[in-house]
Amino acid sequence: MSAKRHRVRVVVCPGIHERALTQQFIEGLLTTGEERLHPASWLVFPTDRYPAYSGLHILRFLHEKLSTHSPDAALHTPLILIGFSAGVVGAVSAACGWRSLGGVVKALIAIDGWGVPLIGDFPMHRMSHDAFTHWSSALLGAGEDSFYADPSVDHLDLWRSPQIAAGYWVKPGSSSPPRGTSAATFLTALLCDYEALL
Repeated sequence: MSAKRHRVRVVVCPGIHERALTQQFIEGLLTTGEERLHPASWLVFPTDRYPAYSGLHILRFLHEKLSTHSPDAALHTPLILIGFSAGVVGAVSAACGWRSLGGVVKALIAIDGWGVPLIGDFPMHRMSHDAFTHWSSALLGAGEDSFYADPSVDHLDLWRSPQIAAGYWVKPGSSSPPRGTSAATFLTALLCDYEALL
């Protein structure tokens, strides 16, 4: 008998900003036309109640939301964490903590996590509001496929309106030039690749 397959859960870790921006971010992703995108089931970490940069608070939040019959039940749920700005700090810390507890992290997506090292034994991706932030952040870990806006957009606009942030999809080690796309399309494609839309 095969083991039960657990659905991948998306965990959104906002930065320090108005809550409405996170809702606009999610609505912006819906414009890609990906019918399998189900953000109603996503877990949005409440940064109005806890520090955005606190991995410990994110872990507690995850155990509270995902533990059903036993505390260990949560760890059987594979996660994709999407962090923005200060939320990248919390997301990286929580992802590493989740792994150390025996949980599965399918991927971490760091949106404008400038100055935040990408560490962990799971796939990581960067998204940046301009080319300088993108290339300078890569010094602390480029991760796998990444995106940067060009022309540049405001830091908060990348979160608020990913559907209008045009830029380039960069594949590390590829001889092909970066491909033009939007931040929303790039992110939705990653979620599809990691089976978060199934």
